[in-house]
Amino acid sequence: MSDRPIADYALISDRHGAALVGRNGSIDWLCLPRFDAPAQLSGLLGADCGHFRVAPSRLETVQIERRYVPESLVLETLFHCSEGRVMLRDALATGEDDQADHLGRGAPHRVLRELHCLEGQVPIEIDYAPRPEYGLIRPLLEPVEGGIATRGGASILRLSSDVPLAVEDCSARARFRLNQGERIGLALQHGSTATGLPERILPDAIHAGLTKTIEDWRAWSRAHQAYEGPWTELVRHSGRVLHGLIYEPTGAIIAAPTTSLATCIGGSRNWDYRYSWVRDASLTLDALWVAACPTEAHRFFDFLGATALIQVREHGNLQVLFGIEGEHDLSERELSHLPGWRNSAPVRVGNAAWSQRQLDVYGELMTAAYRVREQLQGLGDAGRRFLIEIADAAAARWQEKDHGIWEMRTPPRHYLHSKLMCWAALDRAIAMADDLGAEHRIDAWRTACTQIRSAILERGWSAHASAYTQTFGANHLDAAVLMMPIVGFLPADDPGVLATLDAIEDQLTDANGLVYRYQVDDGLDGGEGPFLVCTFWLAQTRAMAGQVEQARAIFERAAGCVNDVGLLSEQVAVNGTELLGNFPQAFSHIGLVNAAYAIQQAERRRE
Repeated sequence: MSDRPIADYALISDRHGAALVGRNGSIDWLCLPRFDAPAQLSGLLGADCGHFRVAPSRLETVQIERRYVPESLVLETLFHCSEGRVMLRDALATGEDDQADHLGRGAPHRVLRELHCLEGQVPIEIDYAPRPEYGLIRPLLEPVEGGIATRGGASILRLSSDVPLAVEDCSARARFRLNQGERIGLALQHGSTATGLPERILPDAIHAGLTKTIEDWRAWSRAHQAYEGPWTELVRHSGRVLHGLIYEPTGAIIAAPTTSLATCIGGSRNWDYRYSWVRDASLTLDALWVAACPTEAHRFFDFLGATALIQVREHGNLQVLFGIEGEHDLSERELSHLPGWRNSAPVRVGNAAWSQRQLDVYGELMTAAYRVREQLQGLGDAGRRFLIEIADAAAARWQEKDHGIWEMRTPPRHYLHSKLMCWAALDRAIAMADDLGAEHRIDAWRTACTQIRSAILERGWSAHASAYTQTFGANHLDAAVLMMPIVGFLPADDPGVLATLDAIEDQLTDANGLVYRYQVDDGLDGGEGPFLVCTFWLAQTRAMAGQVEQARAIFERAAGCVNDVGLLSEQVAVNGTELLGNFPQAFSHIGLVNAAYAIQQAERRRE
């Protein structure tokens, strides 16, 4: 399990927690009741660290097809066996009171699994091996009415099952045959030592719960997804994935539902992404404007304002990431008992980047606010003050060194992208000054804007590289510079921008035309593969420059990396053979949506 390709997995989400389901019918990652909760199943990160498999007995002879039920995040896996065919459906259940505008609000924290024999008589295995707290605990399993109770640590799990399971060595198993037309249902319900053992879920309720979850996702999709253009289904599916990565109780948006999936196999580039990065979350809203309508805009800005306003006011610094309920301290620790995916240790919980200084977040936040400004008309005084404080901080601090967008663990530097995003923060603040009640700040913001622009044009351009570069006064390329036309600093057809695009495509891509972030020492061991969002940025900027055919070709290269159910991770292996990094990655799906939209707009302009 811990060595299966990342592309073998599919996401299910109830917008509180998440699970990853393998092509072999095994759930090898499960975090309930929150995305960042200690995993109950961690087989993705180590053998015998937790799994829940439902599948035909002899998988080596089985052909497998997978898809999401249209307009939903309910997974279907079809097993073609010599003895017949069976369909497995997997979902994290929506709640009784869920509506199209509040998908997941009443989520019961319940995994639903249903196996239906479509043809023949197929031998089936159920193998349930929970290992709470990231595999640290070998729990007590005891038979209860209609299933198994799991006790160990703070969590209590109840597995409701149509078929009897035998308990042995902290696991429960069943072997049986499923005949044509027969169905079996299983429900894994999360509880706690405080709430006690959850109630049994009856077979009819499992089937009804799956049907309702499909209907709820479809209702949301039909109410909120209107994009029509190139790659319509890919864009809409990415919108659903991004919606599935929003923590419904607060509106926080996570970067990915996993921790420590390596971007360098055997190396130490393994990070916990189950938190809300200001950068990723802001750009997610930007993409949701295209792919899903940003009904979460108010809630996200309320969440961010409540968690960060005092910090900005007192220190002029906006923290890079927060916990999904507003936690500030996300101190990083290692789980030494886990070997990691493909033996890529260490496995980390928490993320030390929370304490880094990254000035670009001012611009990403203000750019998102400007994009959804019509939805923010009702923003309260605290929210307006928060955005004004962000702009003032960008004006005051843009000349400082920082760690940059890529969170390098090297000494701070003058990153061009950080200066650029401080400019973007001020540019958007000036445009929104009337809405913010900040007309008196316009002159100061405009002065700082002019200073930043001059500094980037004079110190960010390298005659040696014939491009805008990663840091002031250096010659190294960085894909983050592609944001210059995207945020409107320069037009995409500006000669310096076009020269930069050519330099990146010539020097910062692999043999398949996928774009690396950079090629400099970042203070970490091992290398990394091409970064998918950077490739989508290149496609987007080519489209903005009117180079539609080039943009389409670049987009197709990056979009061609999706797995069989349309999901992307953070990076691709250097040889282009597999996905790497935490999965699915919001940043990659954001890039896909925004690049497709840019190509759509470029084609309309040409027509």
